[in-house]
Amino acid sequence: MELREGGLGDARVRALIELHLAEARGSTPADNAHALGAAALDRPDISFWAMWEGEALLGIGALRALDAGHGDLKSMRTAPAHLRRGVGRAMLAHLIALARSRGYTRVSLETGTAPMFDAANRMYEAAGFVDCAAYGGYPASPHNRFMTLEL
Repeated sequence: MELREGGLGDARVRALIELHLAEARGSTPADNAHALGAAALDRPDISFWAMWEGEALLGIGALRALDAGHGDLKSMRTAPAHLRRGVGRAMLAHLIALARSRGYTRVSLETGTAPMFDAANRMYEAAGFVDCAAYGGYPASPHNRFMTLEL
C-alpha cells in the first residue's frame, strides 16, 4: 500500500468520492449529510490523500485544519473491492500521525448513525475516538455522530 497526497483530478479518485457522496446522502437526510465532493476537498486547509496498490485505488481520506490545534477527518472511504484489508485503519493511522506532526492536540470527526456507518464507527472507537458534542459548525442531529481523539 502506498499513500499519495492529492489526486483529486484522477477519475478513479473522483468516482470513489462520488460513491461516498451517494451512499452518505442516500442514508442521511440532506441537511445532515456533510460529505464533501472533489471540488470542496480541493482547499488549502484540507490535505487529501489516496491509498494505492499499483494502479488500484484502495481508499481515500482527508484532514482539515479547524484551528492551530484541532483537525477534522473528512472523506474516509475504502473502495468496495478492498474492504476488510486494513485500508481504513492504515489511512486513519496516517491522518492521526499527520495531525500529530502538525502539533494538533485533538482530531475530531463527524460520521453517520445509519447502519452503513457501523463498521466505520467501530474502527474509530477501536482507535480511541470517543463521542463529543457537535463542533466546527456542524449542526447536532440524531443522524450524525461526533467523535474526538485527544492527541
